[in-house]
Amino acid sequence: MSTDPYHAVQAEIQTSLQAATQLRASYMRIRNMNSMRGTTEESEELVWARNEFKATLAALEADLEDLDESVKVVEAASDTRLFGVSFEQVQERRRYVERVRNEIEGMRADVSPSGSRPNSQIMSPRPTPREDEQSAWAREEQQMLMQQQDMTIDSIAGTLSNLAQQAGLMGQEISEHNEMLTDLESGVDSTETKLDSAMTKMRRFVRQTEQSGSGWCIMILTIVLIILLLVAILI
Repeated sequence: MSTDPYHAVQAEIQTSLQAATQLRASYMRIRNMNSMRGTTEESEELVWARNEFKATLAALEADLEDLDESVKVVEAASDTRLFGVSFEQVQERRRYVERVRNEIEGMRADVSPSGSRPNSQIMSPRPTPREDEQSAWAREEQQMLMQQQDMTIDSIAGTLSNLAQQAGLMGQEISEHNEMLTDLESGVDSTETKLDSAMTKMRRFVRQTEQSGSGWCIMILTIVLIILLLVAILI
């Protein structure tokens, strides 16, 4: 039977939840200090703390969605024991997912547009609707994802440009090698032609010598053959 990944994912979520809790406390502390100064301009420290807090919550939500999907699969089964999980364990997992989701919603409210308003606006009878908070959160997350995608695309474009340059250099080297091979082949063909011609003349001369029966002609023929072979090789 395969190992149940629930506990491993739960441990990761628990670690991320603890990190998010610490970032939340840090963000709230910096925000309160910024409010006490009586300035409406956000400090770089506050912006950094909020971005880190949002990024951690986004990763935590993604992990929680994966865990929720796994729980739904087990819940939809006719017999949860097929997955090696009892009904009580499934219910406990569902309660855990809902509890973490509520904690995330509470944290997300702290960095939502309404969470950064002064107390007089928070107590106003016209609060921002939950849907508007979720839309603002989704827009910010989408912008972060688009920035990450742009960085990835730029990196891929640079890699492709380097590969194109390397391919061009390789093509140039291959063309030069092909030219060298062509020249070598032409030289070999020319040498082979000359050797064939010399051999043809030699055979003709041998036949003429055999007909005359002169021994000295054979010696001359041998010498001429050697000279022709040397000339052909040297040329």
